[in-house]
Amino acid sequence: MPARDRLLAVLVAVLWGLNFLAIHATLGQFPPVFAGALRFAVIAVPTILFVPWPKVKVRYLLGYGLGFGTGQFAFLFIAMDTGMPTGLASLVLQASAPFTVLLGAVFLRERVTPHQLAGIALAVAGMVAIAWQQSGHAALLPMVLTLLGALSWAFGNLSTRRAEPDNPLHFTLWMSVVPPLPMFALSLVMEGPAAQWHSLATLGTPAGLTALGGLTYVVLIGTVVGSGLWTTLMRRNPAGVVSPFSLLVPVVGLSASFVFLGERPTALEIGAAAVVIAGVLLGSLRFTRKPEPELVAV
Repeated sequence: MPARDRLLAVLVAVLWGLNFLAIHATLGQFPPVFAGALRFAVIAVPTILFVPWPKVKVRYLLGYGLGFGTGQFAFLFIAMDTGMPTGLASLVLQASAPFTVLLGAVFLRERVTPHQLAGIALAVAGMVAIAWQQSGHAALLPMVLTLLGALSWAFGNLSTRRAEPDNPLHFTLWMSVVPPLPMFALSLVMEGPAAQWHSLATLGTPAGLTALGGLTYVVLIGTVVGSGLWTTLMRRNPAGVVSPFSLLVPVVGLSASFVFLGERPTALEIGAAAVVIAGVLLGSLRFTRKPEPELVAV
């Protein structure tokens, strides 16, 4: 992997890590599910007008949109709105990696290697430690909701694998067409039209302008720029070389939350975070057997 691509991979991790700060700002103004609907609607309109169809089966696009888009962000936004710390959310969401491995084994009959099982066990141990810590602070529900968001992301990953799009960026952009309608409907039921209207009518306030800036970052920087760069890197380099860089996302998210929001994780949470990252890394690496040495002179 060229040095330029390594720097780009680090840049994407930074952009995605800061994305959680932008989400935090957005939720200061908009109801959580309504915020998710707006986040995808802003991308969906220009996608329909200007982006070519990704040439995949509709059921896989729907599966990706409902899993990665609707489920993940509905659970994540509600979790953060109900008390999930911003930095911790960026870490717990990485549970999507071991979830994807397990779901791939169950539904796609993909082989799970011993080191992947070991990585999953490590990640689960870290998550359990964090959940135990959160339960002591009466914040277990946001933790569970974030894990459900990670599980939804994993189901979306299965649809992506089955779709096998020729242009992953077009596929990702068209995925944004799926979530707005179900999320708007869910918001109407859970949050009500009055809350939706109030969040729009007060956009001129300082909190509203801050939220608008956060939403702009999520859409343009986190989604368009970040996903575009990541897709380019995945096309130029082996997936196993690029994907571990995503482990920098929670490092950035936790650090940025500490600096800008004053969130201070406990020693147990820091240790558990290291265990989770190590487990996800172990589960994402691919080991190949070395060929048997030939009995010849070298």
